[in-house]
Amino acid sequence: MKTQSYTLDTEADPRWAAVVARDPQADGQFVYAVKTTGIYCRPSSLARLPKPKNVEFFDTAEQAEAAGYRPSRRASKDHSEVAAQRAATVAIACRRIESAETLPSLNELAAAAGLSPFHFHRVFKAATGLTPRGYFAAHRSRRVRERLAGGGSITDALYEAGFNSNSRFYESADRLLGMKPAEYRSAGHNNDIRFAVGQCSLGALLVAQSARGICAILLGDDPHQLVCDLQDQFRQANLIGADTDFEQLIAKVVGFVEAPAIGLDLPLDVRGTAFQERVWQALREIPSGSTASYAEIAQRIGAPTSMRAVAQACGANKLAVAIPCHRVVRSDGNLSGYRWGVERKRQLLDRELSD
Repeated sequence: MKTQSYTLDTEADPRWAAVVARDPQADGQFVYAVKTTGIYCRPSSLARLPKPKNVEFFDTAEQAEAAGYRPSRRASKDHSEVAAQRAATVAIACRRIESAETLPSLNELAAAAGLSPFHFHRVFKAATGLTPRGYFAAHRSRRVRERLAGGGSITDALYEAGFNSNSRFYESADRLLGMKPAEYRSAGHNNDIRFAVGQCSLGALLVAQSARGICAILLGDDPHQLVCDLQDQFRQANLIGADTDFEQLIAKVVGFVEAPAIGLDLPLDVRGTAFQERVWQALREIPSGSTASYAEIAQRIGAPTSMRAVAQACGANKLAVAIPCHRVVRSDGNLSGYRWGVERKRQLLDRELSD
């Protein structure tokens, strides 16, 4: 009676109908596993259909593998083909989004891709790490940055990026650019940056602060070189040597470097691309005393194949310790490159483990 019940449950499950039909639209939505063989397949697999009583469904391949199943040989062979097809589908959708003045609806994008809205949304986010709406916003931000950096007018930049009015653009400009549009166009001209250089056990330490918050924490051996690096970062900003009050901020950052467990409760002025900022937010969520691999960070931000881009985002981080890129290691646990030197990375991790 129990076997008969399992059979009836499986046959009544709409996923079984997709398996019987070998429906490619269901690929990516679930996998089915066969208890008698210990393998799992995607719904459109051409493998011989199992008996319903021997079938178990999982939302993802990872869940099936966690339950002890392994991919079928056919599934392994088909995986690269499916991945290539999905990449091509997403690439076409990205070009469609980039060329549109307004964001196409999810239904329109899915229909053009020949997928259901739910499946398309899932495939798009897995490939890009962003929702279609997030990708559209990131693309507009990049277009604004490129136009302004090239000296174009603000009016041309906002309309070319797809903003329909001045008010809509200026409402989001500070979030997109980290400063007023005119200031960004002139590389931070008239943007006051206060800074000071101090010493800690890791060497020289430079801390810089804009009106929004701390915008740079740099480590190194040569204090003069740190100042040069800051000048390169904010080419036309007004760099102002710190006063006595600012030294208290330096002391707070130094204290955090020496004892990470105390935390650093200070406002940050984070400036990066949409992808970089997602990586940096994921880094800030790694607890003190813990580490994560580049692959794990890529998984957390929804871009599992972007390990190299994650590493580049770590290298672009200009807020040492506050955005703890030192907590990212290789998959084997070994230390890899660090903007401020691998030995400093080792000391920071050792310090956190001993707290």
